[in-house]
Parts: sequence; C-alpha cells; structure tokens
Amino acid sequence: MKTQRAVEFKNEQLHIIDQTKLPLLEEFIITDDYERIATAIERLEVRGAPAIGVTAAYGLALSLKKISKEKYSDTFEKAYYRLASTRPTAVNLFFALNEIKKVFNENKNEADIYHLLISKAVSIHQNDIDLCEGIANNGLEIFNKKSRVLTHCNTGALATGGDGTALNVIRKAYENGLIDHVHVDETRPLLQGSRLTAWELNKLGIPFSINTDSTSAFLMKQNKVDLVIVGSDRIAVNGDAANKIGTYNLAVLCHYHKIPFYIAAPTTTIDKNCKSGDEIKIELRNKNELSYFNEKQITMEDYPAYTPAFDITPNKLITAIITEKSLHKPPFDFKNV
Repeated sequence: MKTQRAVEFKNEQLHIIDQTKLPLLEEFIITDDYERIATAIERLEVRGAPAIGVTAAYGLALSLKKISKEKYSDTFEKAYYRLASTRPTAVNLFFALNEIKKVFNENKNEADIYHLLISKAVSIHQNDIDLCEGIANNGLEIFNKKSRVLTHCNTGALATGGDGTALNVIRKAYENGLIDHVHVDETRPLLQGSRLTAWELNKLGIPFSINTDSTSAFLMKQNKVDLVIVGSDRIAVNGDAANKIGTYNLAVLCHYHKIPFYIAAPTTTIDKNCKSGDEIKIELRNKNELSYFNEKQITMEDYPAYTPAFDITPNKLITAIITEKSLHKPPFDFKNV
C-alpha cells in the first residue's frame, strides 16, 4: 500500500504536492526554479525533514539547469545559501545540500555537471526510499499484540522521499495484522495530523480517528493507547530529539501512564555535531500561523504569540529510537551510528 509521494522528479522538473491544500484539494507545484522550491519549503507546501532534504537536493541541482558555465559558481553558491536559509531545525536539509555541494566541488570543470548533480539528487531520493523501508521493517519489533497507536504530526509519504518513518511503521504493522486503531493528534497550529496523516491513513484503509492535541491525556487515562510513535527532525548524539511542537507533551504523558514512547527516523536525522538537545536550534514561525487559518482570521492579529515549530524530548523519556539500521534502546550513543 502506498500513498502519493511528497516529491517526484519527472521530465526535468520537480513535482511537489501542495500540502497546504490537503485534504480538500490535491494540487501540484511543478517547477525547475530553485527559488520557487525554496519558497515551497518555507511555506510548508513541502514539509517533513526527509522530504525537505530531498526537495532541497533537487532544487540545488536544478539551479544550474538553464545557465552558462561562467555563472555556475556564483549561481550555485547563491542557491545553496538560499535553500539553507529555509528551515533551521531539520538536519536532513543540510545533509542533502552538502552532499550536492560535495559533487559540485569535485566536478566544477565538468561539461555535464548539471546531470551529475541531478544524478546525485536522484541517489539521495532513492536512499531515502530505502531508509523508509528499513525503518518500517525494524519497527515491527515494537509490537507484541494488535495495538492502538497514537501519533503526532505527519510522518508518512508526505513527509519523506519514500513511504514515511513513523507512519510507515504503522502501515507495515497494519499489513501484518498488528494495528487495531490509530489515534491522530490534529497537531496545532497547522493541523498536519488532521489534514495530512488522516488523508494518508484514509488512502491506506487503516482505521483511525482524529482528536485535538489536548485529548491525548484523556485517551491514555481511558486505556485506549498502547503505544505512541512519532518522527523527528533532528536527533542529538545522546538521543535527545527535536520534533513537532507537542511531542514533548506526549512523552511526559507516556511516562506518567507507563506507555511506550517511540521515535522513528533515518540515521540522516542524527546530528553527529550535536551533543544534546540543548544545542538544537528551534525554529520560530510567523505568529500569523496562530491568528489565521486558510487566510481566515481567527483571533486578533496584534496579540503577542509564542510560536516554536518544534520542542525537544529528552532521551530519558524515549523507550527506543527506530532507524533503518536497528531498534536503538537506552542508553543512547549515536557517535558511531
């Protein structure tokens, strides 16, 4: 079972499903302009750490598509910094951009450097597809019965280059008769859960229901949640993990209710230069994301607001971290992963 991929490279153009329009409209952004691709990342038309990385890789490669050789270096540098400035928290963005940059630096004088960069971007994309499959297979280990799962934000095909991380674990478990029901946090303020995760689960035919973020504690108290599984945008060497705002709440609730709390992410999400969550830069979003929804004003525009896009879950609250390599259990030490 598969849903629509977040990004596809076809006919020398990048096809991005506009996630801001889902689930009511299925529209695509079709472009070969790196500036438009950067804007798509900023606007969350494409989102999810792995998908951002894949998209940025294609964007950087495409920056050389229509220009003369004399302008390669200047254009590439400009495109690199433009794409790098889009989202500060997701480490996959910088991993992918630096992989493309490495190929560029090694082949500056090649006549066909554009196709070499595209080939590398395709390779990064395929690697993410493979990573998603490995995560799903390793994630089966966390199930010992048919389970009721709660998840937060969106971690499916819309968030990656492949079929997803945490949601892909759920998909694989469902195919193996291990999922009874999925509780989907709406994920304020942009509702990635109720708009995107619900859309994917519906396409996959997996039983689910959406709930407000603040309902999770009550579901746990009622013994309606067997485990929680989420994704991550950056994981420190010690296992501290940054994920969509509201994730830390769930980890604390799981600790209190003695419910397993899992993170699923590729090893490309692990930042070897980051010792702990204290070093992770948290992106602050425009406060209009709280005062408006779908361009409709829902509160006073001049009210002060605090708008972190992510929070940090400390390693001591994490039961295990699922990567394509293994099911990693505490104590976490990702220096050599």
